[in-house]
Amino acid sequence: MCVAYPGRVVSIKGTHGMVDFSGTEVPVNLAMVPARIGDYVLVHAGMAIQIVEKEEAHDWISLFREIEEMEKE
Repeated sequence: MCVAYPGRVVSIKGTHGMVDFSGTEVPVNLAMVPARIGDYVLVHAGMAIQIVEKEEAHDWISLFREIEEMEKE
């Protein structure tokens, strides 16, 4: 099973970019998607695999936060 996490593209240089994951910026390969600055992308293993709408990305982020909180209990 694979898990992809959503983040917002903050810069692009060639086929790579910096993606903001809730305040942490990480370099990501964008070669598989036509992402633009400001887009939200699903990232798996350092590779953007899909562009998602902002609302959907925020839903995923909220879900991951809920799971993290449940694990703490």
